[in-house]
Amino acid sequence: MAKSEAVVKDPATKGKIKLIVLIVVALLLAIGMSVGATWFFMHSAQSKPVAAETAVVGKQPAIFEPMAPAFVANYNQNGRQRYMQVSITMQGRNQADLDALKVHMPVIRNNLVMLFSGQDFNTLATPVGQEMLRQKATASVQEVAQKELGKVVIEQLLFTNFVLQ
Repeated sequence: MAKSEAVVKDPATKGKIKLIVLIVVALLLAIGMSVGATWFFMHSAQSKPVAAETAVVGKQPAIFEPMAPAFVANYNQNGRQRYMQVSITMQGRNQADLDALKVHMPVIRNNLVMLFSGQDFNTLATPVGQEMLRQKATASVQEVAQKELGKVVIEQLLFTNFVLQ
């Protein structure tokens, strides 16, 4: 009983605990600000072109087009070989535009494989990391569509299967 009271009253122990709590709070704040800033910049860059198009075609039903076969990417994590398998479905509103985008599928698949291969396993193991990757993949496909077709064809990419090994 006397030893436990001595540990609690020790000012050095209290200082260490406060330091640990302060570091954890600062780390959580930094992560939150990073995710928030990424979301803000990605959303603000995409919202203006997409908003004008969705106002015109907002009443059309969504069309879902799977990208087959699934993507398989490998990368090293701390000297260990890791694999990722992702099945993707594109969401759009106009079937003719989606068909026109299929002509450029080799470029799209190449960009997505490069994007997936450059990821960090620890980031992808979290839901926030997976959502950020999905948003980056959507932006990549929208960029190709804008460059080749002159308009944003897809609203978003959906990960219908996501496996990390």
